[in-house]
Amino acid sequence: MKLGLTLGKFAPFHRGHQAMIESAIAQCDSLIVLIYDCPELDVPPLDVRARWIRTLYPKVDVVLAWDGPTETGLDPRITQLHDAYLQRIFADRKITHFFSSEPYGRHVSIALNAIDCRIDPERIQVPISGNAIRKAIYENRHYLDPLVYRDFITKVVFLGAPSTGKTTIARTLAERFDTQWMPEYGREYWEQHQVGRRLTPEQLVEIAQGHRDREEIQLRDANRLLFVDTDATTTLHFAKEYHGHALPELERLAHQTRERYDLFFLCDTDIPYEDTWDRSGQVHRLRMQRRVESDLIARKIPYAVLRGSLEQRIQSVISHPKIGCRV
Repeated sequence: MKLGLTLGKFAPFHRGHQAMIESAIAQCDSLIVLIYDCPELDVPPLDVRARWIRTLYPKVDVVLAWDGPTETGLDPRITQLHDAYLQRIFADRKITHFFSSEPYGRHVSIALNAIDCRIDPERIQVPISGNAIRKAIYENRHYLDPLVYRDFITKVVFLGAPSTGKTTIARTLAERFDTQWMPEYGREYWEQHQVGRRLTPEQLVEIAQGHRDREEIQLRDANRLLFVDTDATTTLHFAKEYHGHALPELERLAHQTRERYDLFFLCDTDIPYEDTWDRSGQVHRLRMQRRVESDLIARKIPYAVLRGSLEQRIQSVISHPKIGCRV
């Protein structure tokens, strides 16, 4: 029985780590990946980094080293500390192969009485390091799986009734921050498929899922921030407005928005109503706005209201702490 082990902070988990894990999987019957905590680094927390690996490699045994040593280096005192920790947590498991691309592979392999397997130590196969990626996440995003990269993007969604300025502010902020924005897919879908200005409940589910699918594509090229015009809750409100109910799948997609987005902004109705052919009037705008705000409150989702001119609204968004830290 060949039992492999590799370890690291995986901050972030990049293509080089993937190559090492895939090589280890090919050589062993089973593989353990040990992940160290690193609160000192500006990266997603330990649980998120573990999720990346478990999702991409579901057969790998991922172990979280919450109490692992935090010091690094090849000083004998530090290496003995790490060796003792590994010997303790794997005392009842016979590690036969240790995989790494670093000099510490030697002392760890000796401590575990395992074969020292070095993978691409010269960084020829994948010429990148975690430190280089952290310094320039956007420029080095091609070294990250989309599953990993999306967790480095702050996802900002703008909600509100029709004609409250969601599209304008999302597009304008994307231009200012040199990033991507996600237009409201529902409008495009409605123009192509509406019959008598209406869509079926099934088509509304298609809108919510289609919006989400396109959003995932936009995330791959987003630069620190992604600005989103509406979410699945908007589609849910339209379903209840016109049909009196929503299908379970649409309810599910709407429920997931609470965890999907990082910041919620509600665009107010204090700007003039723009009466276009695809809208239902000022009275409908006010009624829909009450639905949107009531839903945010009911779901206990923190949100900020945007009022005033476009520039005033933009400044309100930029001044948010989670936006400012991304500038």
